[in-house]
Amino acid sequence: MSVSSPRVAVIVVAAGSGLRLGVGMPKAFVPVAGATLLEHAVHAVNGMSHRAQLVVVVPSDRLAESGTILGTIAPHALVVPGGETRQASVAEGLRAVDESVEIVLVHDAARAFTPSQQFDAVVAAVAASGEGVVPGQPVSDTIKRADAESRVTQTVDRAELVAVQTPQGFPRRLLVAAYRAATGEATDDAALVAAIGHPVRVVPGDALAFKVTTPADLARAEQLLHAGSSEPRIGLGTDTHAFGGDGELWLAGIRWPGEPGLLGHSDGDAVAHAIVDALLSAAGLGDIGSVFGTEDPRFAGAHGETFLTATRQRLDEAGWRIGNVSVQLIGTRPRFAARRAEAEAALGGALGAPVSASATTTDGLGFTGRGEGVTAVATALLLRRSTVPPA
Repeated sequence: MSVSSPRVAVIVVAAGSGLRLGVGMPKAFVPVAGATLLEHAVHAVNGMSHRAQLVVVVPSDRLAESGTILGTIAPHALVVPGGETRQASVAEGLRAVDESVEIVLVHDAARAFTPSQQFDAVVAAVAASGEGVVPGQPVSDTIKRADAESRVTQTVDRAELVAVQTPQGFPRRLLVAAYRAATGEATDDAALVAAIGHPVRVVPGDALAFKVTTPADLARAEQLLHAGSSEPRIGLGTDTHAFGGDGELWLAGIRWPGEPGLLGHSDGDAVAHAIVDALLSAAGLGDIGSVFGTEDPRFAGAHGETFLTATRQRLDEAGWRIGNVSVQLIGTRPRFAARRAEAEAALGGALGAPVSASATTTDGLGFTGRGEGVTAVATALLLRRSTVPPA
């Protein structure tokens, strides 16, 4: 992962009161299947293929609680207090966005189950068009206009209607200009951008991006998560490191005396890193770069076991258990076969799950064949715990 500043930011708006939900607390802090709506929303952001700055806007009296919630799943998130309205809250989040950011996504925490792919699709559309982008779905119901006495005055052509979702994405300069020019409350961010004369286009939305507003929506969310609770999840991870590090070689969780070290912010353990990516991918929790960033000094020189143990903890907190992991090392050195069992024991011990490891070469082809570095490819199987641990 590059250490340069991200060009994408996601503002998660979680400052609403949730009065219509009727649970006596802001809706973003309501638990669903053992985790708050805010946590579910942030997991979706973590699953983006883009590295993004995360800004979370919460009620001013929930700052400390929010910091605790996000400490394990998004330790680098900026948590800022919201305003009296959604628009005011977005404005507060926008002020916290880094100057280097080019594209800003605004997402409602109440749409907590929006797939990560929808975030990526919005970013791609903004980057390609230079315009505002909103995800939306066709309206299936017949829509009527009615007067003050509830008499139908018109049937609206639903072919022209779209039910809009979030995240809504914009070039940063357009969104900043729209908020500076705003003179009143708009229904959403796209309306503010359109009000200053800029087009907004629609990309396909997703049924999972429904908004939790009423008790019925909350029940739907519970059913959604429990319905998939027994389904296994499979993840794929890869990692590559070149030889040339200053220290000794650590690979597959064990030390290899007499072998050259690998270059990397940590110890360069490509096997452990590939496993971490596979596990995070299966759980939809992002990747090693977004969770354990190279800018974090805590992981400078850290061994693979550190990442494996921390990843296992994150999976536990998200309600997953590891079924098994398979990983293959590709390279000409070190000679792996004689220490395979030792490596499997070290990796499996850190994960608390069976790990099968193997090694192969590329018959002299490519940088691995020339002995310049190693690559590792891992797959992981995750299973839902029967009882999701409390957030």
